[in-house]
Amino acid sequence: MPSPFHLSWFLQGSSAQAWGEPWTGNIGSDWMSAEIFVDLARAIERACFDYLLIEDSIFIGENWNNSRDIFLKNGICVPRQEPSVVATLLAASTKRLGIVPTLSTFAYAPYLTARIIGSLDQISGGRAGWNLVTGFADLAARNFGLDGMADHEERYQMADEYVAIVKQLWDSWEPGAIRDDRENGILIDPTKVHTIDYAGKYYSSRGPLNSGPCPQGRPVIAQAGGSSTGRAFAATHADTIVAAPTGIENMKRYRQEVRAQMAAMGRDPDSCKLLFLLSPIIAETEEQARWHADQRGIQAAQSIETRLARLGWAVNIDFSAFDLDAPVGELSTNGTQSTLQNFLIRAGKNTLREAVIANSSVGYCVDVVGTPDSAADQMREIMEEVGGDGFLIVLPDVSRRSIATITDGLVPALQRRGLARKAYEHAHLRDNLLEF
Repeated sequence: MPSPFHLSWFLQGSSAQAWGEPWTGNIGSDWMSAEIFVDLARAIERACFDYLLIEDSIFIGENWNNSRDIFLKNGICVPRQEPSVVATLLAASTKRLGIVPTLSTFAYAPYLTARIIGSLDQISGGRAGWNLVTGFADLAARNFGLDGMADHEERYQMADEYVAIVKQLWDSWEPGAIRDDRENGILIDPTKVHTIDYAGKYYSSRGPLNSGPCPQGRPVIAQAGGSSTGRAFAATHADTIVAAPTGIENMKRYRQEVRAQMAAMGRDPDSCKLLFLLSPIIAETEEQARWHADQRGIQAAQSIETRLARLGWAVNIDFSAFDLDAPVGELSTNGTQSTLQNFLIRAGKNTLREAVIANSSVGYCVDVVGTPDSAADQMREIMEEVGGDGFLIVLPDVSRRSIATITDGLVPALQRRGLARKAYEHAHLRDNLLEF
């Protein structure tokens, strides 16, 4: 019997998702209600996914001609709603699915993050997670009164203190602190609630957390570590890792390195689930699937500027002054280093025009294109080759139709092969992650 792997969903912001794409209905006018995301959450819960991660950013891009115009006109990562609010709605609409909003360390005080995620864990019955990000854009930093983002390496030093505070605040309530003893008039045992008195270089907090204990003890922490510093940070703190290396060999190497780091620090590598980003294309026939895959490149060639603006948004580079028909060359960033690194790997010696088309045509870590059955076989082969714990599905064209290709097409094929669960065994997100 083959080993099952985990499936989760990476939602690129709660917004006018995939505006302008086919089959997205009236998303331009209906997005405020978040009904599409409620439908998504319920659909992937029926398919027994582990969690839905809500990616986020807290700025409007200006990384094209030093202007917001292209971002606003095309709905590139804007508008975006506060993820913790949307997460609450999704938690109320589901019963077993994990809900994992993104909260940035530069934008939320540690106490506030601990309180928000702790409260989400309570109202969801132990299904909350926190996607821990340090932030990457100076434009976002300026929205919070900062001159810009700290250096990449310092951001992770700051995050080490930040996550230490959050964990200690979650631990500030011992198990059994809530007594609910009406006979003796005691709701909470004072001896089991503690201050933390954390004072670091960057952050401090007295505690205890006033929102009470979390059903999971500590909610699940998700983290994406692409750089060497980021990988070490994820190996230290994450319960599940969002991984995006390009190609089978890089996927294998990434997993081996992270697991070796965990073992070196005394962590059981199996206690952290490493999920690879995947954008599969599923259709009724191989020919139809290949046609849809070809359309990615065709559409990219027709929208070079918007694709480059979206890339520049992530890596803090304005590509508008670059020569599209010159080689990409060497680039560096204080933004999202893994995104830039993966782009440069795909670019090779190609021109910028060729590179952005190639970058927009791939299915993130590796391509999976075919019918439900052939795609399921491809995913099994990838997992057998790479190892790892599963996939994070991310689609560039989120619609009820595209969601159904995954939940009603691909997942049943995986289940028939014993590669995906058919039912949840546990109430808590952490327990479902640790099930296999």
